[in-house]
Amino acid sequence: MGSSAASLGNARERLVRRAARDIVPGSVVNLGIGLPSKVAEFLPADFPVCLHTENGLTGLGPAVPLEEADRNLIDAGGAYVGTVAGAAFFDSVTSFSLVRSGRLDLSILGAFEVAANGDLANWKIPGKFSPGPGGAIELAQKAKKVCIVTTHTDRHGNPKLLRQCTLPRTGTACVARVYTDLAVIDVTPAGFLLRERAEGRTVEEIRAATGAPLQVAKGPLPVF
Repeated sequence: MGSSAASLGNARERLVRRAARDIVPGSVVNLGIGLPSKVAEFLPADFPVCLHTENGLTGLGPAVPLEEADRNLIDAGGAYVGTVAGAAFFDSVTSFSLVRSGRLDLSILGAFEVAANGDLANWKIPGKFSPGPGGAIELAQKAKKVCIVTTHTDRHGNPKLLRQCTLPRTGTACVARVYTDLAVIDVTPAGFLLRERAEGRTVEEIRAATGAPLQVAKGPLPVF
């Protein structure tokens, strides 16, 4: 692995670890496909939380290696996972009734774009194959709180945090907080608010990588 790839890998681990710190004990949390699913790996084994996956499981544990996997036990992204004490299995109807009835305290999702008003685009890039939105739309709209775990820019260096979404929207005004490899940013009525910066990153660098005005919280910025 080259140094740039290793650096990006470390930055992604740091942002996922940072997102895990904000999970409230006793909450019911859905982890989305991709980086969000890694959050489970950074929760203490005895942490009191109920992790939900839309394909029919509560009591989700971290991913497990292939040699230890139950081939029938996967998360929504198809990764082999374990369970914790008290886990429950159910069909998709029951799973989505949990989502639609507002029982999720938090949904942690990935994103292609997030707008300054909290709009989210994370299921479709026109011209590229997509199997469909899956549960993304309902997870974005029905959870009590929605947070995003993503890189600050795409692979071409284009900002993912924008004034307005340019891609098909998953949800409107639904995002509360964004964790990236550069920063922790809240969505407020006045737009994006920088709360924390990644180690080694400056406010000017974060602003330059953001495609919308970025306010800065008062006082010293915490570093993660």
